[in-house]
Formats: sequence, C-alpha cells, structure tokens
Amino acid sequence: MGRGGRAGAPARTGGPFARIPIGPGRSVRLWQEDALASLPRRVRRPAVVVTSPPYNRRVRYASYADARPREEYLAWIRRLGEVVAGTLAPDGSFFLNVGGSPSDPWMPWDVAREIGRALVLQNVLHWVKSIAIDRGGGSGPSEAFGHYKPLGSARYVHGAHEYVFHFTHRGDVPIDRLAIGVPYRDRSNVGRWRRPPSELRCRGNTWFLPYATIRDRARDRPHPATFPVELPEWCVRLHGVGRARQVVDPFVGIGASAVAAARLGVDFVGFDLDAGYLAEAARRVRAELDGRPRASGTSPTPGRPEARRRRRPSRGGSTPSSASGGPRRPSRGRSGSPAWPSCPP
Repeated sequence: MGRGGRAGAPARTGGPFARIPIGPGRSVRLWQEDALASLPRRVRRPAVVVTSPPYNRRVRYASYADARPREEYLAWIRRLGEVVAGTLAPDGSFFLNVGGSPSDPWMPWDVAREIGRALVLQNVLHWVKSIAIDRGGGSGPSEAFGHYKPLGSARYVHGAHEYVFHFTHRGDVPIDRLAIGVPYRDRSNVGRWRRPPSELRCRGNTWFLPYATIRDRARDRPHPATFPVELPEWCVRLHGVGRARQVVDPFVGIGASAVAAARLGVDFVGFDLDAGYLAEAARRVRAELDGRPRASGTSPTPGRPEARRRRRPSRGGSTPSSASGGPRRPSRGRSGSPAWPSCPP
C-alpha cells in the first residue's frame, strides 16, 4: 500500500502491467491506470479496499504533483469516496490511511468527512510508528521503540502516528477482532468476561507497527511515502481473511498491500500510474511468494517466527535509533535523504 500518483506519464494500455498467480483462481494484478477512472470496470464488489492516497503535502512522487489547492484536493477525495462506495461489496470494508502535519492537524479529519459523505465511519485506528514508555510511572527510565522523522521546531512535537479510518456502507460490518488479538498478560482474565474464553483479547485501536531499519532509502524503499506490509495485512485480517474475496488498493505505490495480499493468499488488484513503482511492487510480490529473505524495508508480523524474537529496545527517545538499540546519526542513501524510515514530510 502506497501513495501512488494520479497524473504524469501516460498509462499503460491493454492488459495489466503485471499479473502474478498466487493460487487457484487468485492472482495479484497491477494496473498502470488512474484508479478513479478504472476501478469500476476492473473490479467487482471487492470485500476490502485498503489504501493511502497522496496527502497533499508536497511529497515528491515520481509521477504526481502533490500540491493542489485545498478545496480541489478535498473534492478529489470526495470523488474517491464515491468511487469506492460504488464498487465496494455490501459487507465490505474501506481502510483509509491518512496522516496529518503539525501545522495542519485537521486535514486527516477533513479527508474523513469527505469520504463520510458516501460511507459510514465504523472504526478509527491509530497507527503508532514510535513510542516512548516510562517504566517507573513517569519517574523511571524511558525506553523508546520504533522510528520517527525528526522535527526541528519550537512549537510542535515529533509526529509519531497516523490514522486508519475504517469505513463501511452502514457501520454494521462484523469484524474479526481476535485475528490480530494479543495474549492476556494476566491469564486470570481468560474466561472472566461474558464471552467464550480465548487466549487472546482485542488489540484495540492503537496499532504499534514500526518501520524496519533500512540503510539505503533509494535501494530499500524507493518511494517517498510507504508503510509496513503489516498495516494492510492487519486491516485485511481485521475484516476477516475468509470473507476477503478480493482486496483492492487504488494507490498501490511499491506494493505493500499487494505483498500483504500475496502473504494471505487473497486475490488482489492494485493501481498506480508510475511504471517504476509498479515494477518494484511486482518484484516485492514475487520475492514474498518465492520465500526469499524479506526486504529490509518491512517489519515482522506478530505471530510469525521472526516476530517472536526479543528485540533490543532503543534507549532515550530523543534521537532516531538503530536496530542495535543505540542512537545514531542517519546514514545517507543514494538519494541524499536520511536512510531511517520516516513519515511523509
């Protein structure tokens, strides 16, 4: 899942840019087309739409000018909501990731209101990228986990989270809360509540999904606005993998949502206008299916073997931290930008 372009190089005509089989009757299909024009004729009643559109924050995409007048941008977002509402299955879910900026904190909610003209907001989720935990109730040592983009400001704090808005047609779609559940810390709570006992409880609406450490932005994450594969994966799991007949991402970018669908064995359709992004998305999907070592730009999924290894936390929280747990200055990739993962500027 990525924030792909809407205008730029001519779209590919004919068949899909890439078609990658993932199982009987299922494949990952990537189209080099404008999703708002093509989605109604390329998909039929998808169960899940999960995406992150451009944020209109002057991000340097390869094939999209991310700087429109505010009203024009919000009108385009409104059209996105109408198109998704017209294609989404009656019991489908639309997960929309949007981040704000310190100087414009209302933008994510303005976007949500525009989508809300066509759909009902059922859940508000918070994707937490970095967090500092005080072990002594505010007086003890702090431990910092995850990565953030430093912000030099006398007025604002670092941005360490983004929203994931969950829309449905009527606000009444059942979800599989325990598909991304967490074990009870106190096992005496198992069976205490008036529901069938389970080893897991609902994770809630805060999802801590840090970026994995990368060393070369241009090589490891060649897109200016991405997020971990686990974000769309958890969205599909929350909706219910068994009911996810087809997953769609209108702004697939370099393919985090496509990789998530391949990992889950779910039929997938993605759109982007940039051929370079689509080529990288196809490469990542094939790597996932081939079982090759995961690219350094993705983080492990809870429940998978690599996620159960205990990580050494970073200390302090005042500087970006490396995988080894200590603060470090960022290395510079070929693009000249800091090589640590970051949210959009």
